[in-house]
Amino acid sequence: MARIRIPSTVVILFVTVQTGFLLFMYARYSSFMPQAEEKPSQVHILILSSWRSGSSFVGQLFSQHPSVFYLMEPAWHVWVTMSQNSAKVLHMAVRDLVRSVFLCDMSVFDAYMPWKRNLSDLFQWATSRALCSAPACDSFQRTDITSEMACKTLCGRYPFSKVEEACKTYSHVVIKEVRFFDLKVLYPLLTDPSLNLKIIHLVRDPRAVVKSREQSVKALARDNGIVLSTNGTKVEDSKYKVMQEVCRSHVQIYETATLKPPNFLKNRYLMIRFEDLVRDPLSEISEMYKFADLNLTPRLKNWIYNITHGQGPGKKKEAFKITSRDAVSVSQAWRNVLPFQKVKKVQEVCKGAINMLGYQLVDSEKEQRDLTLDLVLPRRQNQFSWLSFNPKH
Repeated sequence: MARIRIPSTVVILFVTVQTGFLLFMYARYSSFMPQAEEKPSQVHILILSSWRSGSSFVGQLFSQHPSVFYLMEPAWHVWVTMSQNSAKVLHMAVRDLVRSVFLCDMSVFDAYMPWKRNLSDLFQWATSRALCSAPACDSFQRTDITSEMACKTLCGRYPFSKVEEACKTYSHVVIKEVRFFDLKVLYPLLTDPSLNLKIIHLVRDPRAVVKSREQSVKALARDNGIVLSTNGTKVEDSKYKVMQEVCRSHVQIYETATLKPPNFLKNRYLMIRFEDLVRDPLSEISEMYKFADLNLTPRLKNWIYNITHGQGPGKKKEAFKITSRDAVSVSQAWRNVLPFQKVKKVQEVCKGAINMLGYQLVDSEKEQRDLTLDLVLPRRQNQFSWLSFNPKH
């Protein structure tokens, strides 16, 4: 039987073509296969709130944790530099800055601080325990509970490059911000594969917020102007127009996250009421830490107890400081201080938020002053839970 001799070059060519074809088909097939998600090595937590809602306190609950790199309101630099714009216009710039900070890329501040700078040029830098301990500053250990005053005294002259250096050494990056008014603005961050973002939405009774804002009228004037789009003019919120916008934003954020939320929000949104937090700190903080994949250490437990069981509601000069206070008294102080006419006005502009977030309206000064009447309603039994979420409902 005659044999057909095939040149070796033809065989090699055939095998090469066949291999190429198989590789091509595999590539096409694998492109349709679901890829295993690789989460970033760091966890990113955004504490989303508004001015005078207890967010500085909640920020400290994270800042003092030895696994957390924390910054308080870095978007302050955006608003100061671009104060003639509206909050809506600045949303994109704020979001971009927050994303860069989460990724420990501090070159984003070059646009807002072009000069040679130290740690002390960063807004509220000393509230960050991470910037008061190694490798940012050699004066404290990571496990220390640091104070803002001591940190300012010892660490302010360290170079700004220490911010980025320190950030990269932590498992958790936490940012507290009061300059987002729409949850949908954050969707690109929530779907960004380079981020592992979770949102803690902190709310507070609007009547208590108004009482606290009255201690900080001048400090809030520029921010008020940006919220109300006054082209750089500072505003005192005597008619509660800013409060109305703040309340609208809380409603928008809560409704977006709970009524018909996108799937990528699953297990990534947690709403906390300030009043619940001060009544049962360890329980609420444990819930937040569990959500953030953090453990509550014995040292932190002791510090939390001391910081929430001080004497009295705090002084006016301490409006932006974390000092030891009677936290429950702080949350109820508005009931004895605000005139009923002001309370009525706040209830008018924030009625939707008050109802949705679980607070009780008052119909008279007698009800307002009666501290035996609890105005913080129990958490609803049908409150939103991802476990019971059904998009058809």
